[in-house]
Amino acid sequence: MIKSKIQILAGLGIGLIVMGCNSSLVLTAPPISYTNSSPKVAELSDQQSRHWGHLDLQKDTIPGMSVDRAYAELLKKRKGEEVIVAVIDSGIDLDHEDIKDVLWTNPGEKAGDGIDNDGNGYIDDIHGYNFLGESYNEQMEMTRILRLKIGDEAYQAAAREKLNEKLPEAQAALPQLKQIEAMVTMADNNIKEALGKENYTLADLQNYQPKNTQEERTVGMLVQVMTMGEEVPAAIKDLQQGIKYYEAQVNYNLNVDFNGRTPVGDDPYDYTDQDYGNGDPNIRVSDESHGSHVAGIIAATRNNKKGVDGVASNVKIMSIRTVPNGDEYDKDIALAIRYAADNGAKVINASFGKAFSPNSEWVYDALKYAASKDVLFVHAAGNDGNDLDSPENPNFPNDHPQTNTDELVDNYLTVGALTPYYGSEMVAVFSNYGKENVDIFAPGDEIYSTMPDNQYEFQGGTSMAAPAVAGLAAMIRSYFPDLTAAQVKQVIMKSGIAPSIKVQVGGPEGPEKSFSEISKSGKIANLYNALILASEVANGKASL
Repeated sequence: MIKSKIQILAGLGIGLIVMGCNSSLVLTAPPISYTNSSPKVAELSDQQSRHWGHLDLQKDTIPGMSVDRAYAELLKKRKGEEVIVAVIDSGIDLDHEDIKDVLWTNPGEKAGDGIDNDGNGYIDDIHGYNFLGESYNEQMEMTRILRLKIGDEAYQAAAREKLNEKLPEAQAALPQLKQIEAMVTMADNNIKEALGKENYTLADLQNYQPKNTQEERTVGMLVQVMTMGEEVPAAIKDLQQGIKYYEAQVNYNLNVDFNGRTPVGDDPYDYTDQDYGNGDPNIRVSDESHGSHVAGIIAATRNNKKGVDGVASNVKIMSIRTVPNGDEYDKDIALAIRYAADNGAKVINASFGKAFSPNSEWVYDALKYAASKDVLFVHAAGNDGNDLDSPENPNFPNDHPQTNTDELVDNYLTVGALTPYYGSEMVAVFSNYGKENVDIFAPGDEIYSTMPDNQYEFQGGTSMAAPAVAGLAAMIRSYFPDLTAAQVKQVIMKSGIAPSIKVQVGGPEGPEKSFSEISKSGKIANLYNALILASEVANGKASL
């Protein structure tokens, strides 16, 4: 694993933090900038691995967002205004020990009375809203297009081509993973019995003398797993998660005969049919974990000696259950954006996306509405390892009706994902990229955050990078509330760290590009620098 030693160019010392006459926080510290030396090879400590997105490139040689440094050196004993961040996602475990204290509570609604007390059009929406009803599993949009014959012949042909590519992959992978998982599990159980211990090491395996050919195969298989850098229980868990993923693909996501919308009861392709859903955005099953993980990255209660610390303090999370186990519906996304904008959210986190969007105009209109309400929309770039500047790689939602056209709105920020390892391997293998269609990169691989039932787990995806930046945006809006959503976007993009290195994109076989070439800013999001630039803009000392 590759990281790098860093030299800082900025002068040492932190400027005084004072309050200006216009009540905007004044930060006079110099921003962070770097020059690069050869990459350093080192393993992350356990503490670092659970917290790396908050660390600092200069102090820790890890490409985090300098969150800890910002709190310690810029924000000590200062408190900003409360900011509502809407999480448009799967349900959130509203009872989680690290989330329950940071939930938004609708001040105008009375719980459980079945009345729309505040007249916002949604009944009993105490912590947000649930546009999915009791549904969870869903088709991919390409599958729905074929089931419902949506769009013209060319659109349906494109959907059919993609489905014909994806379905055989899933059908082939599922039995293979099941076989491998069964073999590794059996080998694990057998060696535990042979060794007489529940937990064993690579050295235990290497020192063990097999009694027969079967034991020799068992040991060889487990040695192979462990020499790949993963403990056997973790490998089995990964295999089981892979089996669940491909089972969902085969049974629901890519199954043309499945209709996951039946429990909701609406017509998802009729925008006027809006009387559906309910006021309970909690999770429906324990596997519904995505929204909880995202919420924790943004705002898990800080300094409570539990689990993790979110990026942002002074934040309330508005839960809008909109993203099923499959592709989201355009109608749900459009209504969720409008709900967030109408009910006080200043930042929306959107960790979802899809390749087909038959009613994208509804979403574009909602994005324009959010812009009119001064709401920043932070979107995950996607996990296909693709160049989003290519017309062959559509990704919805986006901020341009056609590929590579001018931005539709100025409140839209697209985020790619980084690994903890500074150097050529710094961009996550799965992360989409694009000089025009990705704005900035942030920590998104191997991210430790909240899971249902008071659990915590590592997950990776641009879904994890977007909430890191949403939390950063919330901090700017908390301490510098006079800045507009468009200004906050520009502050984030212009204040990031711009490493002069080449990185591999698109996976192990992908091309090598300069980091400056894979996003519009060419930068890593950085809370420390963003707060300094926000201060300068808010106090008239800098323009964007």
